[in-house]
Amino acid sequence: MTSVKTNDSGAVFASPAFDRHEEVIFCADAKSGLRAIIAIHDTSLGPALGGCRMWPYDSESEAITDVLRLSRAMSYKNALAQLSTGGGKSVIIGDSERDKSEALFHAFGRFVENLGGRYIVAEDVGTTVADMNQIRSQTRHVMGFSARHGSSGDPSPVTAYGVFCGLRAAVEFRLGRADLEGLRVAVQGIGHVGYQLCKYLHEAGAKLLVSDIHGAAVARAEAEFGARIVAGEDIYSQDVDVFAPCALGAELNSRTIPRLRAQIVAGAANNQLERAEDGAELAARNILYAPDYVINAGGVINLSYERESGYERDRAMAHTARIYEISLEIFGRAKREGRPTSDIADDMAREMLGAKS
Repeated sequence: MTSVKTNDSGAVFASPAFDRHEEVIFCADAKSGLRAIIAIHDTSLGPALGGCRMWPYDSESEAITDVLRLSRAMSYKNALAQLSTGGGKSVIIGDSERDKSEALFHAFGRFVENLGGRYIVAEDVGTTVADMNQIRSQTRHVMGFSARHGSSGDPSPVTAYGVFCGLRAAVEFRLGRADLEGLRVAVQGIGHVGYQLCKYLHEAGAKLLVSDIHGAAVARAEAEFGARIVAGEDIYSQDVDVFAPCALGAELNSRTIPRLRAQIVAGAANNQLERAEDGAELAARNILYAPDYVINAGGVINLSYERESGYERDRAMAHTARIYEISLEIFGRAKREGRPTSDIADDMAREMLGAKS
């Protein structure tokens, strides 16, 4: 088992997403086949808290870019959510359908333990509660493991609730309505969070259009919520009120933004903007963007309450509900200053981090 702590890797420094990361750790374990990267962006508010993503990246540079972008977003997310945790993230390079093993997650857990609590890991795309249980056998610095071991379990329902709160705020601000009855929402990605978001929207009376690469996921949404299935990239051009990206990142870019017919973008996916300039492009098209790391903070808010003795779900949900007010504050400030909501959110997060550094 080997690791490299680096601040001098050319590939890291050259990345536009580096943005003053405190530490980047490359992890390799020959026996288990583990190849992973842990990125710690900012610990001025507390230990870095962020999930572990498992994905079959095409290259190491792609993995580096992803983990750096995700880690930085966690710093901003935790700051705006007013948590006493900093920002970090990790990625395991591999196919979550084929490459998982007990040995692999044990090895990863040992790397996390070696950081002495500077980084706290939780689940993310490609990892599960069961995987966190394996990591937990090697380190105390993990959250989101099985509830029978004292954790809150899967944070996806709370993440979805936060997105729902942010979406409601956007609907009120842009469309001037407090209810969602008959609201047309296109949901891209019906994974754990996307499914739960569809459930909240359906219960509120919204009409759903859904797409996902997994046929079973959209079939479930059709059966349970009366959703209309949309094929692949056709989801961007649907005549809807809200587009909710809940799959992977960089879905909002120069190719897809011109196709949008929605007045609002509010979804659960991380790093939805491919480039910072894409936030300005959405604003130029008069599309209200609810910044992803603001409204998808429910999961990490929920995890933060595990750090306290006697986890109480109601307190975590009440904290998550504040996303509604935070979103309205960002929308209002963006309108007053004539700037993209994404820039306003970034500025607010940097202000909070700067006050603590």
